[in-house]
Amino acid sequence: MSLKLLIWAGFIVFLIVLILIGYVSAKKTKTMSDFAIGSAGLGPVVLGLSFASTVFSAATFMGYPGYAYSWGFSDLWLLLALLIGAPMGALVVAKRARKLNTKQGSLSLPDWLGDFYNSDIIRVGTAAIMLFNIFYIAGQFAAAARVFEYFLDLPYILGLFLIAIIVMGYVFYGGTIADIYTDAVQAVLMCVAGALVFISGIYIFGKGNITTAFTKIATNLEEQDPFLVETFNTDSTFFYSLSAVLGIFIIQAAFASSPQLFNKVLALKYEKDLGKMLLVYFLASITSLVVLFGGLYARAAIPDLTVPDFALVAYIEYAFPMVISAFLAITILAAVMSTTDGLFVVISTVFANDIFLKFLVKRNIIKTDTERSEKIAMWITRIAVVLVGVVALIIVFNPPEYLGDVMWIGISGVAAGSLGPILYAVYGKKSGKGIKRIAEASMIIGLVSYLIINFGGLERSVMAAGAWSTLIGIATIWVGAFFVQNDTSEKNEKVVEKDL
Repeated sequence: MSLKLLIWAGFIVFLIVLILIGYVSAKKTKTMSDFAIGSAGLGPVVLGLSFASTVFSAATFMGYPGYAYSWGFSDLWLLLALLIGAPMGALVVAKRARKLNTKQGSLSLPDWLGDFYNSDIIRVGTAAIMLFNIFYIAGQFAAAARVFEYFLDLPYILGLFLIAIIVMGYVFYGGTIADIYTDAVQAVLMCVAGALVFISGIYIFGKGNITTAFTKIATNLEEQDPFLVETFNTDSTFFYSLSAVLGIFIIQAAFASSPQLFNKVLALKYEKDLGKMLLVYFLASITSLVVLFGGLYARAAIPDLTVPDFALVAYIEYAFPMVISAFLAITILAAVMSTTDGLFVVISTVFANDIFLKFLVKRNIIKTDTERSEKIAMWITRIAVVLVGVVALIIVFNPPEYLGDVMWIGISGVAAGSLGPILYAVYGKKSGKGIKRIAEASMIIGLVSYLIINFGGLERSVMAAGAWSTLIGIATIWVGAFFVQNDTSEKNEKVVEKDL
């Protein structure tokens, strides 16, 4: 049996599992709450695995090894940032946000912020900012298409349409319940794949001795290009200076509050389970992230690749027997879907819940009864899935040089516009109209500064551009809060309304 047939067979089995999960999930997905957060009845192990697989997307298995292939050991800064930054960011925000949400009962990040500040500007504005995640989806589609292209000889465009139809299909019917359970399965696959790739290099280059292996790899890379073994690679897009690397750590911490991860926190049944959830994430991250070494192994073994994003898949074919190569190829496709489905749920919830239910219906701009509005909202989620998928496909019709770059356009934009209001919501002491206006200003200033810094060419790294603009947004709300008076009357009115 050929490698292509093995991959097709394994992929079809994987799709059957997804279809079954989607079918069961569809029967449980009756309300907007079911679609958005799974009705807050999921345990910390499943949610921790889902959190991990959402963080470790196609970029972890395609984009980041591609960075390592192009820029060498400096890419390990990104590994450290993912290991440290994301869980630290979650610890700073998640517990307090989850506690606040026991009173608010919000379904998404825009919903949560809009309810907290009692501001439709923040609700709709944050919802609009979430659309930056279409770039993230586009990057995932591109990664899957590259896998189909490399292993199965499918044309890139055909691969794009294939992965889009698959992901859109099971999110269309299953929402977050399908998303979280499939993510948990995919996380286990990614942990196994990461460990296999990391260990393989030790045996191939060092015959089981880790010191020998990395000494040989370092010598090989230095002979190719001395910058490949430098702590900071001035030729790279992200690892060229200490400040750029600092920006990576900041934006990774901010990423932990991104909407596709935030809804995993809201889905926890018990607040006390947050620690268990993050522990599961950390353990999964250790075994998954070492897959980045595959890019270094590929550079040492196959130094003539023309597409850096092919680094890991080329190394897999070089290093492993056919059966394991097929398993690892399917795992990369699983990594793609584990993040993409969560992003679809987030953006669909933006349209259906945050804009339609919580703004248009609540403000009587659209007049309808509760039962009918819920049905309309569920249809909006489905329509949004299709529209977002089409836009994402258009973005990457021409494959990017590094798919990770496309994804970070979206992540950085979301962080810049939302993290300031999030942090003040969980740690700030003042409330009232003054704080509401400052939070609205933080959202706008953070986003505008990102557009200027990144697209104006003021910063070479899109991650660093996201970090600096996120800090500007945070500074805006905290400095602004210093100059406004506390007024709890508006917040108290909101609480009374909810109690009634």
